[in-house]
Amino acid sequence: MSNIYQQMTDDELRVARERLSCQADEMRARHLALDMARGKPSPAQVDLSRPMLSILGSDADLFDEGIDCANYGCFEGIPSARALGAELLGCSAEQCLVLGSSSLLIEHDILAMFWHCGTGGAEPWGSYSAAHDGVLPQVLCPVPGYDRHFGISENLGMLNIVVPMTETGPDMDVVERLVATDDSIKAIWCVPKYSNPTGITYSDEVVRRLVSMKTAAPDFKILWDNAYCVHDLYDTGDELANIFELARAAGHEERVVAFASTSKISFPGSGIAFVGASHELIAEFSAYMKAGLISADKLNQLRHTRFLPTSAALREHMAQHAALLRPRFELVETMLSEGLSNTGLATWTHPRGGYFVSFNGPVGSARRIVALAKELGVTLTPAGATFPAGQDFADCNIRIAPSYPSLEDLRAALEVLVLATHVVGAELAAQERGIA
Repeated sequence: MSNIYQQMTDDELRVARERLSCQADEMRARHLALDMARGKPSPAQVDLSRPMLSILGSDADLFDEGIDCANYGCFEGIPSARALGAELLGCSAEQCLVLGSSSLLIEHDILAMFWHCGTGGAEPWGSYSAAHDGVLPQVLCPVPGYDRHFGISENLGMLNIVVPMTETGPDMDVVERLVATDDSIKAIWCVPKYSNPTGITYSDEVVRRLVSMKTAAPDFKILWDNAYCVHDLYDTGDELANIFELARAAGHEERVVAFASTSKISFPGSGIAFVGASHELIAEFSAYMKAGLISADKLNQLRHTRFLPTSAALREHMAQHAALLRPRFELVETMLSEGLSNTGLATWTHPRGGYFVSFNGPVGSARRIVALAKELGVTLTPAGATFPAGQDFADCNIRIAPSYPSLEDLRAALEVLVLATHVVGAELAAQERGIA
């Protein structure tokens, strides 16, 4: 379908471009310096967790169910922290490890274990190529998706394979067709609730098909990064099926490796991070990681669980986050609707939680929109970042991260995005006609 500039006459298009050029000059004169590149919690969100810092004073009880949190030991994490992780992941506490502050680092270390050691008695993923005529092990990457996931598998030497995202999750017809006959496909990356960047939540059917599908690789893994499991914007949030229950019923519990952290619950980079899996996989992970880790920071674990001791406390805390985030997401919806609805220039997602909105401009527009926005004073996520190796061949997707700026700054940044989209849409229409 054509956009408003493609529908104009040549003279109308020239006039429109002159008007847009003047608006861009006015925007430059404002000398904005705004950053919407990554989904960071705002300072006000971080401040919600400040009371945690005074929980462990010098006279505090540093024991958790008999575990001395001030000394070595308890590699698997203190009991209260394992219970918190189990609640976030949807598994039992015995199926959960609490390891450091970064779920991304856990993901990296566990894929490295699969790469160097294999899993479940299968050959190491890293030796697959040598044994199969140079064919690289592969991982499926639903797109648009999370750039850091793609970076982990690429760093190890895996081949990232693009799978389209739909409104209910990865295109399972494509996924099932690929994994059924190709044993080089070892895993799929998933952000199942309020997915990064689309904000969609996987449907029950998608989760059921993931755990029950036929895979040629006996060691196939679902890398289930449930980063936004409690990050609802509204009282009634999206419901995500419990993958452990469905996998157990399908006889494939060993297929699931789930991750979560408190990075966007408490302090980014200083939270606690979790991995959940079958008892057998947890034993494998423990044996591998104990070579380099006696125990993670148990005092930080204790600090978190005393700050968030119950499910009710966690819900109340996340409601405070939602109160700060919700106006930002609603402003995105308002500004994009006012500036771009019925223009044919853009579509965007309408998430009810998480940290991102996925924005699609015309084919061939994203890099130019991002560059022009930078000229006008707004740094956006690089075009292509939501695809492996930064290669969005349609050059249309941009991840919008509205969480960090103030509402005033966010409004200004969205004005720039809307204007840049109009300018680039008009440029592309002129190029189609050979108009300078």
